[in-house]
Amino acid sequence: MIKNRLSIILGEQRMRVSELSQLTGISQNALNKIYHNKTKGIDFNTLNKLCNVLQRNSQEIFEFTPD
Repeated sequence: MIKNRLSIILGEQRMRVSELSQLTGISQNALNKIYHNKTKGIDFNTLNKLCNVLQRNSQEIFEFTPD
């Protein structure tokens, strides 16, 4: 199973979803879905924007755990 760590990362950086939305250009609605693990997938362009703004690689944002 793949889980995202966006909520943890934003907490560590004391950043709100609204601020991340402004910095990335990704809609708040889309970010909220990612934040709450309500997405079925993520676009590479979206992932690239998150990595750039958060200064993290994809493995730090998403975590794989065997089922």
